[in-house]
Amino acid sequence: MKPAAEAAEAAPPTAAGLPVIARNVVHFVRVLRGAGLPMSPAQAADAIDALGFVDLARRDDVRAALAALLTSAPDERELFDAAFDVFWRDPDWEGKLRALLLPKVKAGMPPPRRGNRLADALAARAPERNGAQQPAAREEHELRAHATFSADERLRHRDFDTLSADEWRALRHLIRRRRQPLATERTRRLKAAARGAHADLRASAREAVRSGGDWTVWKYRAPVERKPPLVLLLDISGSMSSYSRAVLYYCHALLQSRERLQVFLFGTRLTHATRALRERDPDIAIAQLAAQVADWSGGTRIGATLAEFNRRWARRVLNGRATALIVTDGLDHDAGDTLAAEMARLHRFAHRVVWLNPLLRYRDFAPKARGVQAMLPHVDFHCPVHNLDSLEAFGRSLGDAPLAVKPRTAVASSDAAPVVRGAARWN
Repeated sequence: MKPAAEAAEAAPPTAAGLPVIARNVVHFVRVLRGAGLPMSPAQAADAIDALGFVDLARRDDVRAALAALLTSAPDERELFDAAFDVFWRDPDWEGKLRALLLPKVKAGMPPPRRGNRLADALAARAPERNGAQQPAAREEHELRAHATFSADERLRHRDFDTLSADEWRALRHLIRRRRQPLATERTRRLKAAARGAHADLRASAREAVRSGGDWTVWKYRAPVERKPPLVLLLDISGSMSSYSRAVLYYCHALLQSRERLQVFLFGTRLTHATRALRERDPDIAIAQLAAQVADWSGGTRIGATLAEFNRRWARRVLNGRATALIVTDGLDHDAGDTLAAEMARLHRFAHRVVWLNPLLRYRDFAPKARGVQAMLPHVDFHCPVHNLDSLEAFGRSLGDAPLAVKPRTAVASSDAAPVVRGAARWN
């Protein structure tokens, strides 16, 4: 029988039995995971082991050791540095969360770029106190959970144009949490497969030669499935400001999932925004776009910007059965024959054209504007995009199966205004 001291050493250490520095490192890894960095328990164990080889009194050595093990890309280092400064510098870091949400300018210098993801991760991963949890605290936690669920349900039906600043933050997290990958569709290309309807005679003959002329093993080929690309043309004029912001959050989530998506912004001019949206933090990405795009919340020239897109970009991005998504209300300042001609040209380039229109939230919507009348005959689907429910419904349609092009006949809907002049409507 082993002595009590040896048995205690052989038993695995519990969370309370770990040294203070080890518990802090584990909690720091949880904070980074909540902020969006890909963390694993193995990285936490490696970080604890690495701190045994550095001088804990030298802050720079500790930062460099943890950064070498917990970051794998250059864009992750900025978020790591911000979390390290907040987590390891001030014991009262919970009181500093408001400073993350409302940065202030000090000493005439602009505040550092920092999104709200770090503050949310720190708030969601508050360190546990020693001892059992009190019943009153547990009851309060349950009440907050129910209140959050009800707030999320109400937020799903709220119009994007009526959201407050706090509701915008909650909406961003809902979009990031509920995103789903896009569906795949079959192509004409074939690949080697274990079974299938297409026999590969050449590969089967090679296998027969290897086996001495015995044709007992057959090789097959199957169609290749791939995700068709999406090309988004987003209206950022003043009347579309709130809706464009919500769609940009959704596009940022798709790009972070490595989907085949190209994003173009247009108001009075055309801007390619795909590279800017690859920034890991969506708040920073959209703030940079708003600062760089000169015509943000300005006027609208749909015909002129579509002409520029068709001339410079259409042949490069609208290939491989690509779907063109146009997000606009169709209120063009100089609508005329140019818009109709460019929409017809865009439809010839794209496999399908989908129009996401926030004005479809009105039951009595009618295509009276000249821009709407010019666009409708050249779209395959006319969908609403005014709240989270409509945005998620369209995302589910792209994730369940690719949109099939329907005959251009008028389709009446029981819950929305009918679409006229030959445009099919998706519900």
